[in-house]
Amino acid sequence: MGGKYRITGNKHPRMRRARRRGRLVVLAVASVAVLGVGGWGTLQLIDVFTGGGGKASAAGTGKDCAPRTKASPSPTPKALPEPRAITVNVLNATTRSGLAKKTADELKKRGFKIGDVGNAPKKYDKKVKGTGFLLGPDSALDTALPVLGTQLPGAERRTEAAREGAAVDLVIGDAFKGLAKRADADRALTRMAEPEPAPSPKKGC
Repeated sequence: MGGKYRITGNKHPRMRRARRRGRLVVLAVASVAVLGVGGWGTLQLIDVFTGGGGKASAAGTGKDCAPRTKASPSPTPKALPEPRAITVNVLNATTRSGLAKKTADELKKRGFKIGDVGNAPKKYDKKVKGTGFLLGPDSALDTALPVLGTQLPGAERRTEAAREGAAVDLVIGDAFKGLAKRADADRALTRMAEPEPAPSPKKGC
């Protein structure tokens, strides 16, 4: 090379300033990457501990306080006949005389219509070991028989498909000691005609 300055030897001058700048650029890029990864990890931890960033609150949402069960409508009273609309045949299947008439007289005082009064037919006579049973046509199963059953709790209810008429029988058995107390029978009739309303649904909070 010409001029005032000459380069001698086999070594070239090093450009140290350019190398320093390169290192600074690499360090800056690495710092940004580390900060980015750290920030992403922090956001993930926050997301985990806060339950996914939803709108849930400690007080709960309005849906949590909604009724857990659907409210059922008030039951409709059953269309049961009144005692005065029921004709009862009182039949004695025991060996005790006068039991049918005494029972029929008491039922009449309680408003029932009385039909036949006397001994039970041969197929039942001296063959009923319990307190007795109630017998009527199929149509009486959910009408007259339940009403009459309030007077003799625990009595079996039977029906005959071929039976004619609407009258029902009260067949007295060996274990019969008397009708239910009138007050108890009246309460049972009231509960049947006006069943209790369904309970109100409970809330979840």
